[in-house]
Amino acid sequence: MSLIASGEEALHLGVEELAALFGEIDFMSGRFPFHFTNYYEEEMGPALFRHFVTFKELIPIPRLPEIKETTNCVEERLAGPGGKRRINIDPGYLCLQHVILGTTKGYTHRPYLRNGIYADLTLIYRDKSFRPLEWTYPDYREDDVIGLFNQLRRKYAEDLKEGATQR
Repeated sequence: MSLIASGEEALHLGVEELAALFGEIDFMSGRFPFHFTNYYEEEMGPALFRHFVTFKELIPIPRLPEIKETTNCVEERLAGPGGKRRINIDPGYLCLQHVILGTTKGYTHRPYLRNGIYADLTLIYRDKSFRPLEWTYPDYREDDVIGLFNQLRRKYAEDLKEGATQR
């Protein structure tokens, strides 16, 4: 999951809730500045940052719409005065071939899944690395982010070899 937060408190509360809902977090990235767009600034404020988290237990791909609905509820619960979000949570999944994000925003490259949730093909794996597509968000194109996803892919491949469990 990708977490864009307006402050440490919102991040901490979000991580705590996600762990309660989805199980133990086995990885949390360092902080990435979120400065490629001001899309969230009016609602969440300036100086936003992003962290990526993964969970110990693998979650079956068909659960992505349900998980996106759940994270939308978490965003609402953690909202500040006037219902303004303090955290944006984008769940997704990484597999050996690609990275998919769950979104409520439909677009030509986003197939509909169910319950108002779409799949956003964000990165594809080719020539020993994840690669962005023409519609990939600018921050997901960054070398540090692609490097992180390559690292997570290696860990995922190891987990698969060891017979990681899904819930």
